[in-house]
Amino acid sequence: MTIVQNGHMDLSPCSKMTPTIATPMKHSTESVEATAAGLWDVGLPESEEPLLKESKRRFVLFPIQYHEIWTMYKKAQACFWTAEEMDLSLDVVHWRTRLSPNERHFISHVLAFFAASDGIVNENLVERFSNEVQVAEARCFYGYQIMMENVHSETYSLLIDTLVKDPEERTYLFDAIETIPCVRRKAEWALRWISDPRSTFAERLVAFAAVEGIFFSGSFASIFWLKKRGLMPGLTFSNELISRDEGMHTDFACLLFEHLKKRPHPDVVQKIIADAVAIEQEFLTDALPVGLIGMNAALMRQYIEFVADRLLVSLGNDKLYHSTNPFDFMDMISLEGKTNFFEKRVSEYSRANMNQSSDPGSPSGPLSCSL
Repeated sequence: MTIVQNGHMDLSPCSKMTPTIATPMKHSTESVEATAAGLWDVGLPESEEPLLKESKRRFVLFPIQYHEIWTMYKKAQACFWTAEEMDLSLDVVHWRTRLSPNERHFISHVLAFFAASDGIVNENLVERFSNEVQVAEARCFYGYQIMMENVHSETYSLLIDTLVKDPEERTYLFDAIETIPCVRRKAEWALRWISDPRSTFAERLVAFAAVEGIFFSGSFASIFWLKKRGLMPGLTFSNELISRDEGMHTDFACLLFEHLKKRPHPDVVQKIIADAVAIEQEFLTDALPVGLIGMNAALMRQYIEFVADRLLVSLGNDKLYHSTNPFDFMDMISLEGKTNFFEKRVSEYSRANMNQSSDPGSPSGPLSCSL
């Protein structure tokens, strides 16, 4: 396939992380047909995009105009949790007595990447997306996402602070963007999209769907691998919650993409996703090989391709890799509602009126917080 070059896109800072990948979005027939007709050929200035067009309506929520976007916000709101809900007492014991030095090295570096990455996602939300999107319903989601990314960052920082006792090593991990080359490489790719003044909103939407949908995917899978082995229950529980959240954030990016009247050419979308796949594969099979924790590197490469194909389909593209899911323990990691992480603690987590939509213009129905 010939990749479209538009003169300003430098999409590959290097030759590789939500749950990350969410279930492919259910595109309407109208949306799919419009994509096939060539939405990249629409002669619409970005300033005239309905999602981006400046409007005083952005200050007022009701009446709801974008019901699907509002429903995503309410679903995110129903999934609130805090870092204090982790119990790390067994993790400290497992860290000292059941993990090998290689396993501790791998996990600490993955946590270092995660701790930095949520801050990068938030920087994009604060500096770019929240300022660019003019639709009040979407701004609600972004505001809530910013808060939850802070919870994620706090969680990863707390894990490092609790498990890594050596002060110098802790500092090294907290400064991962500067001290760990493979983390720096992933961070630079994401940061480039924030600072690029020439990229379109749609291109950056795809790029950050890749950050949350691909850059996190292999690391999430590696932590679920530990769960399969009965290790680190606090870490793996937080991984369930965070992978669910990041899957929801990825789905939201796909939902906004579906609402755009003018989208990037499918070749451009494919190029962004393929670059992210290459970076993630290099990260987990070379720079920080999953062999350190007993995982198969070839299967990890295949899993990342599987995740990328699902994201491509969610963005209206064809599959690129046609890879199947090689990890049976990841079959439950989706946003189809198969697993409710709050089910065992309903009394603690039930939220008044949260099971009913607050959108007066849409049919009421349950809002679930599940994977």
